[in-house]
Amino acid sequence: MSVVGLADSRTILTPDASPGSPGLRPGSVTATPVIDVRTYSFWYGPTQALFDLTFTIPRRAVTALIGPSGCGKSTFLRSINRLNELIPRTRHTGDILLEGVSVFSRGTDPVALRREVGMVFQQPNPFPKTIFDNVAYGPRLNGLAAEREMPERVERALRRAALWDEVKDRLRAAGTSLSGGQQQRLCIARALANEPEVLLMDEPCSALDPAATQRIEELMVELKQNYSIVIVTHNMQQASRVSDFTGFFYLGRLIEFGDTKQIFTRPSDERTEAYITGRFG
Repeated sequence: MSVVGLADSRTILTPDASPGSPGLRPGSVTATPVIDVRTYSFWYGPTQALFDLTFTIPRRAVTALIGPSGCGKSTFLRSINRLNELIPRTRHTGDILLEGVSVFSRGTDPVALRREVGMVFQQPNPFPKTIFDNVAYGPRLNGLAAEREMPERVERALRRAALWDEVKDRLRAAGTSLSGGQQQRLCIARALANEPEVLLMDEPCSALDPAATQRIEELMVELKQNYSIVIVTHNMQQASRVSDFTGFFYLGRLIEFGDTKQIFTRPSDERTEAYITGRFG
């Protein structure tokens, strides 16, 4: 069974308008969501971290997940490509569908899933290899391209990550020799070299200076033309600048999800408003 398959056309869900309700109702835009979350709950041993999450993530858009530390945002992000399975004594109920196919189905290979759903972490983590070999690592490991095709694939990924012009004359230099912002874009290029459908980004700018942060934000806006991006961020200004949709998590629950402009200007839940305006968090 393939990791991804054809999904039925579904209505993207948006929050119910009633104050204090995390309920979802059909929106006016009919599209095929890239990710469909259905009553998903998650436990670390006896501790429940996520409670009955139900929402859809639109394709070719930036979706921001906001909320206080420890509220489940990163746990949910790692659930999408099953990275949480690497942690002992975890379990889940409910389902997460990628392109209409459960990521937990018996026929889904976790390694193949992680090619389709790339991940960029909080701290840049280039491999102790050359810039070229960092980007070529995934395609080589997964047999996605012949070696003679690798230079073209590496260049394409570096261009998409807006890094090619800065490194094209030193591809044999160590990836760790780059600046922090360049290293993060190298990690993005490494993920893009696998040609994923979805790119997950867990606070990708928290360790970067303002100039590097601005470049990553500009890159996200460019990349959404070809990729579906889900970003976890504690930076409210960043979420409002780069995202098309926003979900507010609190104590493991999705309190509100919808169009970013609506969430930031007319939230339907008082907890969302309190968090966005800095009254807690």
